[in-house]
Amino acid sequence: MSTRRCLTFLLPVLALAVLAPSSLGAQEGKLLGTFGEWGAQTFTERGKTGCSIWSKPMKEVGKYKRRGEVFVYVTHRPWAKRTHEVSFAIGYTFKPDSEVEVKIGGRKFTLFTDGESAWNREKKTDRAMVKAMRAGSRMTVKGTSSRDTLTLDTYSLKGFTAAHNAANKACKVK
Repeated sequence: MSTRRCLTFLLPVLALAVLAPSSLGAQEGKLLGTFGEWGAQTFTERGKTGCSIWSKPMKEVGKYKRRGEVFVYVTHRPWAKRTHEVSFAIGYTFKPDSEVEVKIGGRKFTLFTDGESAWNREKKTDRAMVKAMRAGSRMTVKGTSSRDTLTLDTYSLKGFTAAHNAANKACKVK
């Protein structure tokens, strides 16, 4: 893995440390490893251990001038009964009341947006999406910015299953 890619995987861990006192109550993260294009970590939030896996797109398409960091996450917060929760940090503010379209293989998922993030509405959809990610090889994510800029991000799912297994094991999640 390249030095740039390794640094990219460490950004979410460092972000947890920086954001700790202000928003999440997180104290520190422990990198579980990098698996293909995916990273896995544990984190502490409100004194409890959670786990997260993440990746960055291998390709970003859109006619935008500036865009922040873009990530997909799958997070476990077992103490809150929130596991396999899929979210996207898209690097811009979404168009109000817009949706995000995610395609994995032959499956299509529609997520709701809020600010710079997108989520599934139901836990069962998170589980279905994770199952598709474990079986797939790539994922596309289509969204619209508050300035009506259409973006299409393509993620590699290489290493997803291994990263997901590591997070499942660390957080004792099935």
